[in-house]
Amino acid sequence: MKTLLTYSRRIAFALSTAGMLLACSKDNGETAAPQAGIQLNNTSLGNVLTDETGRTLYFFSNDFDGNSACTGNCLTAWPVFYRESPSLGTGLNQADFTTITRADGTKQTTYKGWPLYYYKDDTKKGDVTGENVGNVWFVAKPTYTIMLTNTQLVGHDGKSYTSAYQEGTGKTLFFVDGQGRTLYAFKNDKNNKNNFTKSDFSNNAVWPLYESTLSEIPSTLDKSLFGSITVAGHSQLTYKGWPLYYFGQDTKRGDTKGVSFPSPGVWPIVQKDTPTAPQ
Repeated sequence: MKTLLTYSRRIAFALSTAGMLLACSKDNGETAAPQAGIQLNNTSLGNVLTDETGRTLYFFSNDFDGNSACTGNCLTAWPVFYRESPSLGTGLNQADFTTITRADGTKQTTYKGWPLYYYKDDTKKGDVTGENVGNVWFVAKPTYTIMLTNTQLVGHDGKSYTSAYQEGTGKTLFFVDGQGRTLYAFKNDKNNKNNFTKSDFSNNAVWPLYESTLSEIPSTLDKSLFGSITVAGHSQLTYKGWPLYYFGQDTKRGDTKGVSFPSPGVWPIVQKDTPTAPQ
């Protein structure tokens, strides 16, 4: 019995010693590296996506189709963000994050289809100095109602158009939803008056209403210029009085087929400087 008791005491002592050694190891800074992750952190621009250290992540408006358009020297200022299997902070959903393979063969993490980047001049947690750089870089937020895409307009006829709806080339900066889907106005609408959608909603599939409650927008836009109207029992977001729509034939992110349907300019894309809708 005495031998058994002595043995038990030795086991208890060994376990206690191991625990103290582990504690000392932690006290000496020999802790495991923090798990790679993505979080939401509050900044001067509100809640933004950050890495595990609190460094801000960004969207690039030129990434209209979900692929990265930042290559070469661009990557010096805007390094790629990639985590293979990141842990997620409160309020974030795994389904919103994917990985793309860039043209150079490297990997990049995306959020709701937007590739994620750092900005070189952000030096500490909470920095958001990359906001609106070149009018095309914006902090990554999880709840954008409106985002900005910068790309060539291509109609349903396959032709390239300028922002004046003439055939030609050149990028146009315009409104999209948080997932990058193009938004349009209807030239026959009036201020806060939808003149397209039928009362029975039977033609909504052709030009679906943009049904959303305004949340986050890029800091360059004025929230007071947005509103909403009720159409056939549905709430439609407006900008400067223009009701906002999708185009049913835009089947993927970055499509702008509506700019030439049924003819150029009937359904224009919406921009920051779009004139106020007429009364």
